[in-house]
Amino acid sequence: MPVTEISNYHSVLEVRHLRKAYSKVVAVDGVSFAVRRGEIVGLLGPNGAGKTTTISMVLGVLEPTAGTVTIDGIDISAARSAALARTNFAASYAPLPGNLTVYQNLKVFGMLYDVPGLATRIEELLQEFDLKKFEHTRAGVLSSGEQSRLSLAKAMLNLPTLLLLDEPTASLDPSVAQDLRLRIRRFAIQGHCGVLWTSHNMFEVEQVCDRVLMLSHGRILLEGNPTTLPMEHGKKNLEELFIALAREPLSLSGATP
Repeated sequence: MPVTEISNYHSVLEVRHLRKAYSKVVAVDGVSFAVRRGEIVGLLGPNGAGKTTTISMVLGVLEPTAGTVTIDGIDISAARSAALARTNFAASYAPLPGNLTVYQNLKVFGMLYDVPGLATRIEELLQEFDLKKFEHTRAGVLSSGEQSRLSLAKAMLNLPTLLLLDEPTASLDPSVAQDLRLRIRRFAIQGHCGVLWTSHNMFEVEQVCDRVLMLSHGRILLEGNPTTLPMEHGKKNLEELFIALAREPLSLSGATP
């Protein structure tokens, strides 16, 4: 489901020559890419390829060894708070505080993001994500699907221009995962934000992403449309291409990781 005329939209994320080294180990090695408003970009690669390290640098959690990250035109190294105010994040491995209720979680994070008209915004999200009946329920007792809906509601609280999603539907049943994918696509296609999405579920990536970046050993080895890129490299589908990337990266594009 590609977004049409996406080239007319400006970049909400620009990563230029990003590098992260730990002593003699290089986790990310000269990565450059952009995410445009209304676009969902998949950041793919086997474990250890540098995906989470890249996202951590975009979020300002890790300081790059070299390179720049610009969010909505703001250099994160020069104005971190202003850049991150335009960003939000959700991941299956980062649940919200379980001792707080659904409403309390949204209120606390809304205050942290200084969301205007917070009570109204929370009510909108409770309705949109079918959480109204759980607003006074502690997050820790919600089902995995309900917790994922809450995490996504939190991630959209501040109407971010950049949304980072790290395995957002991992461990969810297919019905719940499909529901969340549709909600995220709707949010992006309405022009609210650009999305950087990591996943090991290639079916999901083919369904939701407009473009994919495939990493190997900290470098972007391949880039393109997830439905046509595999055929360009003699593979039947994205999963087969991913397996080839993990096992024999040198066979793809003649690149040297």
